[in-house]
Amino acid sequence: MTGKTYVTIKGTKEGLVFLLDDQCEFVDLLDELNAKLDKHVQQFTGPIVHIFIKLGARHLEEEDKERIRAILRRQGNLLIQSIESDPPAADPVEIPGTSLHTMTGIVRSGQTLEYSGHLLLLGDVNPGGTIRCTGDVYILGALRGAVHAGIDGDVDAIIAASLMKPTQLRIAEIISRPPDEWTSAEPWMEYAFLRDGTMAIDKMTSLSRQRKEVMQFKGV
Repeated sequence: MTGKTYVTIKGTKEGLVFLLDDQCEFVDLLDELNAKLDKHVQQFTGPIVHIFIKLGARHLEEEDKERIRAILRRQGNLLIQSIESDPPAADPVEIPGTSLHTMTGIVRSGQTLEYSGHLLLLGDVNPGGTIRCTGDVYILGALRGAVHAGIDGDVDAIIAASLMKPTQLRIAEIISRPPDEWTSAEPWMEYAFLRDGTMAIDKMTSLSRQRKEVMQFKGV
């Protein structure tokens, strides 16, 4: 065993917290836990002491937790209250609002398409058609209807279309200028975004300067 400490004991008003190293071999952890009890046996006598075990990132089966309990039960006054591991870190791909969902079709007049996350539509949005999305909206087609991106208040959301001729654009709570100001005869894909609280438009090729992560979505 190295000189590294695998078991750290801290006192709190509730009792003792045993902080167990989550990187070492489990057998080394048990050896040191045994050694700590032997070394401090005088400190672990007397009235009942409540013990809280913190495993860090280590996740144990019930059998291995019982091995820890068995060691601590050698001292009759140690009462184990909990054996806890840190919650696993969430996979960034699975965090709501970061997935990019692809759909094919036409949003016709009177239809409303709603989605939680980012949306890629392979098709057109006709006049009278509406898209509402919590994240970004990318339309590989003509946008002639209305789009509301960032409906939950995401001011960093964008709206992109191959042909940008919307009746209305809205990002978070900011509504676009009159539709005739968005009419563009340029042959490239464009996107709308908020700049200093005002709707702006730019070529899609400029997006990478603002949003390097846009092209990094997994599962597209």
